[in-house]
Amino acid sequence: MARTADPDRTAQRREAILLAAGRLFGERGYERTTVAHIAEAAGLSAASVFYYFADKPAVFRAVFERDLPLAEALIDRHADAADPVAAILDVLSDQARDAADPGAAGMVVELLRRVEHDPDLLSVVTRTARVVRDGLAGLIARGIEDGAVDPDLDPAEAASWLQAIVDATYLNARPGHSPVAALRRTALAYLAPNQPGGTHHHE
Repeated sequence: MARTADPDRTAQRREAILLAAGRLFGERGYERTTVAHIAEAAGLSAASVFYYFADKPAVFRAVFERDLPLAEALIDRHADAADPVAAILDVLSDQARDAADPGAAGMVVELLRRVEHDPDLLSVVTRTARVVRDGLAGLIARGIEDGAVDPDLDPAEAASWLQAIVDATYLNARPGHSPVAALRRTALAYLAPNQPGGTHHHE
């Protein structure tokens, strides 16, 4: 009788592989990380890694594929929030929560290198970014309607700009020092309506 795979065990092993891979890719770089390195860090054999993933590019891609359902759940959780500005800040905080990890900047650099050679990877990160951008744009539009966000802002453009700030935290955050507080302060100032006599201007 053929053995059936234990779904929980399968999920745990896949997650162990992806956690190990994400850390190693960020710290050592894609080229200097082998499947054997990933397997050792995950406490598995190289054959086990290849059982779950076709090759090293598939492992790298899967690290980012995990982000899409998380982004969808994040946006769904905040879409109908009573306070859209607070929801925007919470979404941004969630997106930047890993920026202080030691390998975070390295992983972003490797992603930028790899997307040029892997259309499937580009598709994954583009879809995830679109989910977050559209969710933020919806919250910004609601904030404008409520008078809590500057009406001169275009929701889609403002959402893209906030995403760019989140991306910058990954490349510029000091390891071990969370940029979330500064990110929230920056976003709040950017979104705030113009004050009479103030210096908040738009082109």
